[in-house]
Amino acid sequence: MFSGFMVNTWIVATIVAVIAGVVGFFVVLRGSAFAAHAIPKGAFAGAAGASLLGINTLIGLGVFSLLAALGIGRLGRRGREDVVTALTLVLMLALGAAFLSRTSQYEPEIYSLLFGEILGVSTTEIVPVAVLGVACIAAVITLYRPLMLSSVVPEIAEARGIRDYRMQMVFLVVVAAATTVSVPVVGALLMFSLMIGPPAAARALTARPSLAILLSVVIALITVWAAIAISYQSNWPVGFFVGTFGAASYGLARAAAALRRRGRRPAGQQSPAIAAATS
Repeated sequence: MFSGFMVNTWIVATIVAVIAGVVGFFVVLRGSAFAAHAIPKGAFAGAAGASLLGINTLIGLGVFSLLAALGIGRLGRRGREDVVTALTLVLMLALGAAFLSRTSQYEPEIYSLLFGEILGVSTTEIVPVAVLGVACIAAVITLYRPLMLSSVVPEIAEARGIRDYRMQMVFLVVVAAATTVSVPVVGALLMFSLMIGPPAAARALTARPSLAILLSVVIALITVWAAIAISYQSNWPVGFFVGTFGAASYGLARAAAALRRRGRRPAGQQSPAIAAATS
């Protein structure tokens, strides 16, 4: 389990879990779960188009991820974001179907793009994932204060000159960057599961942003490590266990929060998230 090709699997899974835990916290906080679902799911159309043209599928993934992020951010400003996101996803899937209909060589790769090839990661894939992962986390660290403020109290953010539209555009680009390299390795479904389940569980357990981010990363790591170990032993798909454990972690966290009566704040006490954003 810890030798040969599995070493690459553990390394890449750890990197992806950290990215998903950090970026996913703001995905959940900003209510952008649908966008985080649409971008990686629709980006496979870019890979299909790149394959049809005979170029690197990573280029197609990157271009379509970025176009999806910018389209959702731009069009969502003047319309309902959920409708815009849904239409963007449908358009991307339609393009993917059109590209796939023109070639018979790409079908075997569809499964890996949706469900990942995490048990068959090559050494050459580690560096790109690590580099882009560092870039995504660095972007979140740089934008932490304005991103937090615009996510929790957008009115105060606007008063301080922080445009929520600009923050949303920049953040969606970060999600697109995380998607570009992660999807070919872990798949769209696995990345989305890690980006939503653990962060949502962490938010249910604590209202403190820094602690929630740390918990999000820890839960994501436990989720993906357990999924790989059980998948290796049982020969069941990794994505099944990641999705199941992610949902279970959220359910358990909500149950624990409901049982913790001390979580109720006295009237008038400011939320820790708001305090962290405005301080």
